[in-house]
Amino acid sequence: MRLLHTSDWHLGRSFHRVNMLDAQAAFIGHLLATVRERDVDAVVVAGDVYDRAVPPLAAVELFDDALHRLADLGVPTVMISGNHDSARRLGVGAGLIDRAGIHLRTDPAACADPVILTDAHGDVAFYGLPYLEPALVKDEFAVDRAGHEAVIGAAMDRVRADLAGRAPGTRSVVLAHAFVSGGHVSDSERDITVGGVAAVPAEVFDGVDYAALGHLHGSQTLGERVRYSGSPLPYSFSEADHRKSMWLVDIGPDGHVQAERVDCPVPRALARIRGTLDELLDDPDLARHEDAWVEATLTDAVRPDDPMARLCERFPHTLSLVFAPDRVPDDPDVSYAQRLKDRSDQQIAEDFVTHVRGAGPDEQEQEVLRSAFDAVRTDATLREVAR
Repeated sequence: MRLLHTSDWHLGRSFHRVNMLDAQAAFIGHLLATVRERDVDAVVVAGDVYDRAVPPLAAVELFDDALHRLADLGVPTVMISGNHDSARRLGVGAGLIDRAGIHLRTDPAACADPVILTDAHGDVAFYGLPYLEPALVKDEFAVDRAGHEAVIGAAMDRVRADLAGRAPGTRSVVLAHAFVSGGHVSDSERDITVGGVAAVPAEVFDGVDYAALGHLHGSQTLGERVRYSGSPLPYSFSEADHRKSMWLVDIGPDGHVQAERVDCPVPRALARIRGTLDELLDDPDLARHEDAWVEATLTDAVRPDDPMARLCERFPHTLSLVFAPDRVPDDPDVSYAQRLKDRSDQQIAEDFVTHVRGAGPDEQEQEVLRSAFDAVRTDATLREVAR
């Protein structure tokens, strides 16, 4: 059976104030063309269909158009909700849509209720694990501690139990939206840390033939059977080096997996350039970036006059301007943002405690801080779900 694995469409999202709806529509057209031209048997979408719980009308219309066109092709589609989606909203009408071959899996309780597709070699069971917010689903999965590894592990136990009761030789695919250990993050994924640990080991997906992952925006292979498709479009300059693509996955009669990357259309190249303003305006090697979306980091000791307007004369699609003067590491004027770079909320809070009282927090105090951050994130998720 041949699958097309994609995720993280983020319909409705912009890129530094640039409306991406046309680029998202072009991607949908490319996906449909790939389905036709490469004889795809099923499409799997591993979450974050929308960029937010209440998407703009234009994004909903694009999604509706995509569903109609997929249904017209007669190729089954399985999709799950991600942490950006409202699972309840995305799942409205799932029963009716199911009849058209579009299978929306947004209910955690139904994770072991597969979509069964059949080819010449038998059945393939598709299990959808929507994004599992630990604080919201820990009771459903009867876990003691609300953590990502615990709830996903419990969901996978249900999947394996269901699979064990099916006919011998039944192949299996799991769709999941999670941060799996070994994956590389970018700046455009929303933090899903709970309990200080967001990552789950890839081994949690043992026992299935293929795990189609969503959440991280870079296409990645964590094992021959565990892959991220990545987002089809860039949503931050940290993705400047990404090759945006989908996975074309062939699952053989014995469950053997072969995968090929299928490139997605690029609306415009991304470039990150760095130097003084004069260097950026004069360097002939930067000519290749003149038609790109540009993030410029200025290293001038003193902010130059009207830098954005001057940059746009050469790089008309400059979208982001960062000031990072070249200074020695112990310079007291090094920016606050630079000092906090790559530090988690927990680490920043602990640094503050150390600064105020001269000693860092003990283990009990660290747990209090961790619980406070978890409560804030859970509250934010509940508000998002309730919208």
